[in-house]
Amino acid sequence: MRNSYIIAALFLAAAQQVSAQSAFDAYSLSQTDLKGTARFMSMAGAFGALGGDLSALNQNPGGIGIYRSSEIGLTFDWNMKNTTAGEGSDQYKVKNTNFNFNNIGYIGTFRTNSDVMPNVNWGFSYNKAVAFNRHYSGRISDIGTSMTNYVAGQTNYGGWTEADLGAVDGGYNPYQESYAPWMSILAYNSYLINPMGNGGNFAGLYRNGTSGYGEFEVQETGQVNEYTISFGGNVYNTVYWGASLGITDVDYNLYSYYGESLGNAYVPYIDRNGNVNMANGNASWGMENQFRMSGTGVNFKLGVILKPINELRIGAAFHTPTFYSLKSEYIANTSYGFYPQNQNLVGQNGIIDGTAWTDEGYIGETYFDMKTPWRFIGSIAGVIGGRGIISLDYEHNMYPKMRVSYDGTEDMHVSGYIQQYYKSSDIIRIGAEFKVTPSWSLRAGYSYQTSPFTEDIRNDRLNVATAGTTLSYTLDDNIQYITAGTGYRYKAFYADFAFVHKNRSSEYYAFSPDLGSSGIMPPKAKVKDSNNEIVFTLGLKF
Repeated sequence: MRNSYIIAALFLAAAQQVSAQSAFDAYSLSQTDLKGTARFMSMAGAFGALGGDLSALNQNPGGIGIYRSSEIGLTFDWNMKNTTAGEGSDQYKVKNTNFNFNNIGYIGTFRTNSDVMPNVNWGFSYNKAVAFNRHYSGRISDIGTSMTNYVAGQTNYGGWTEADLGAVDGGYNPYQESYAPWMSILAYNSYLINPMGNGGNFAGLYRNGTSGYGEFEVQETGQVNEYTISFGGNVYNTVYWGASLGITDVDYNLYSYYGESLGNAYVPYIDRNGNVNMANGNASWGMENQFRMSGTGVNFKLGVILKPINELRIGAAFHTPTFYSLKSEYIANTSYGFYPQNQNLVGQNGIIDGTAWTDEGYIGETYFDMKTPWRFIGSIAGVIGGRGIISLDYEHNMYPKMRVSYDGTEDMHVSGYIQQYYKSSDIIRIGAEFKVTPSWSLRAGYSYQTSPFTEDIRNDRLNVATAGTTLSYTLDDNIQYITAGTGYRYKAFYADFAFVHKNRSSEYYAFSPDLGSSGIMPPKAKVKDSNNEIVFTLGLKF
């Protein structure tokens, strides 16, 4: 019989039936964000055909060729995040405010005294490419099923037995020695799934007559920092070219919680005659997962801007994937309590009261490589009367090209899931600037990014694979940015200000749909982000 207090560890270095990483881990590090100088952000990042800004090094390196003088600048931002999550009338709001150092860069100009190539420029910049500051929690009323039933169904489908899942004192450790899924092992050892008798299947807690609700919490923290070295110039002040080498470092942290409170739940037990019976009562359980990815990556960017006439600019940029070398760490714990209506069953034949804890887990580590999507950017901008600018960018992100590999060998399971879950995503950016005076400018912009998720996964037509014991996932919908700002120039000094509003809708899944014989559909909840950001840049041209 299982002990009431179980040590549960996720030893990711051990060989397992499922991959240590998932398609969702690849997406986490492949996302793009609107980050850069205040001028860049106030025009929604529509700078691919403009250049002449420190953020150009990270978007279209050809923009470095625009520079005729050296420049140094730094950027700060104040971010106010509001996230609402829940189902129906059960809505929870989480507020989060943070202050960040966003960007710093330097451009150096070397004059060649040549008509063909009048100047050659180089530059260095630091940019916070992505910030993972997202926190939401909520409640799902009348869940209609239980994650325990889903895990029991997956365990039964795999043909796993108590011998595969149970820990033996002083010997067998299923996390290291079994091929059974980590979630099945954890659920068995913390009483979330229970055997229906010797050699029989496992049962979850939810049956006809059971009711209850679920609660969840997700918190993402960390960032992707990019350090860029750029080189470029111009030809006859008509063709502006550049190339950038980007070096990234990653620190991504994910905390997730999901739990259920169930009335009239059922647990199988064996009576004194050896028969399997069902005990009903109240059950509550919760599971916490902690996951971290860290490491470094490298990418390469090429870009060009054409100025056929003074009033027109055309830009194009090509970004290779970022090739990451990463380490991940997992740990999980589960609490459980079952209180049978028949108190005579307490403590008998596996029926327990109180709570069984898996609270002393070990951190497991996995080393792997990851490749983010290819990116292509096309841009056009018009200069109106020497005082106004209208700029348009189109960006194409090839998410199906993401890949995960171990020791140089591609994980074909994850690649297959990526092909099923993701499609290419497009971004449209529109920006405008108007010089009220030679020194004072007003700016505005809009950006729209399509969802990278396929219709099959968004419409519950796929069984979704996750890694470890993190069964929950979130699918992002379209993302919109509305931006505005202003800037002031005084001799060599400049100061820019931007206000950025971001809207994003997502859907939280407690676990995957089970499109097999059980037909279990997971509890879901809506997640809405409404974030405001104030950005300030100070710079000097010399």
